[in-house]
Amino acid sequence: MKAEIRRTSVLALATAVLTAIAAATTLTSPAAPVPSPAQVVDTAVPQEREELRQAMRELLAVGNAGVQVRVHDERGDWTDSAGVSELGGNAPVPTDGRFRIGSVTKTFVATVVLQLVAEGRLGLDDPVARYLPEFGVDPRITVRMLLQHTSGIFNYTGEQNPDGTVDAIAPLTGKEFVDSRFRTYRPEELVRFALARPLRFEPGTAWAYSNTNYVLLGLLVEKLTGTPYADQVELRILDPLQLWDTHVPGTWAGIPGPHAHGYLTYRHEGRLEVVDVTRLNPSSAGAAGEMISTTRDVDTFLAALMGGKLLPPALMEEMRRAVPVSASQSPGQSYGLGLAQLELGPECGGSVWGHTGGIPGYHTFAFSTPDGSRRLVMSTTWGEM
Repeated sequence: MKAEIRRTSVLALATAVLTAIAAATTLTSPAAPVPSPAQVVDTAVPQEREELRQAMRELLAVGNAGVQVRVHDERGDWTDSAGVSELGGNAPVPTDGRFRIGSVTKTFVATVVLQLVAEGRLGLDDPVARYLPEFGVDPRITVRMLLQHTSGIFNYTGEQNPDGTVDAIAPLTGKEFVDSRFRTYRPEELVRFALARPLRFEPGTAWAYSNTNYVLLGLLVEKLTGTPYADQVELRILDPLQLWDTHVPGTWAGIPGPHAHGYLTYRHEGRLEVVDVTRLNPSSAGAAGEMISTTRDVDTFLAALMGGKLLPPALMEEMRRAVPVSASQSPGQSYGLGLAQLELGPECGGSVWGHTGGIPGYHTFAFSTPDGSRRLVMSTTWGEM
């Protein structure tokens, strides 16, 4: 329960950070020049930045070991961190630290898929079975449904059974995850496990988050291009944007460069266990959540995406064509094609677009206003319960 409170707090406080940015930038003179990200790294402590630091301190108070934040607004770029890199130590969280971005990976993958649509390699409403016949995907399920989580496909990382048990091949919690965190999974294995279970609902009739959707999309990219999906992410996004600190690690367990440690806390046989899970085999996430990045690189990606540098306008519009999200999973949100929409209210500029990401040890929050003028990327590392 405390872990759920912490995840809810991350979303609530990150929303508060975005609100603080919006409120602060309404005070900026419209005549003032807008600095580029390369021109400004603001380390001053005006009132609005102190509000952001207070939000970071609150994240530590609910059990996170560390947090790093990057903000872009009309005043330029600002970055800071709080907490410690490693439990029991004093080293601060590096503001240029690498971290596992979890499901923010989905926005990168969705962008690649939409680029292939732009090239005429496939259509959004094409049946997935046309391209991946070997898996026996329900012929009603389309590429759009995978991108938008309206396919109804079982989530291989875990679905709850009527008796309260969880059916998963790659669990993300507790001793089950700790014991299997170095296992190598093949995407075909994850997909076949999920497709052997009944659909959760008729395709296209509801919304439910499923990591299986994006593992299938990774396989779809590979089928269409004849190369690993990771190569396409690098070729189409990482290299053109010079995201040199972003990686698609495959089965490699480490995190390159400076980074904070991530922890998993759980109870086993009545004891509280805190395990350093910084090193893990991310093949259990694959195209649904394996990537490693920095706040600077994710911010650069968001700016390019929102600025129309990665997709033509018509497909950017499709990406933002959102459906309501299940209130029990993410209240107050809607979901497009690899992009979530979060409503902040008219006094704060309306809605923001981006994605959250969670993988054992790390949680990421990356959102932008539709025009890209205000952006937030935040990573937290989970500590004690």
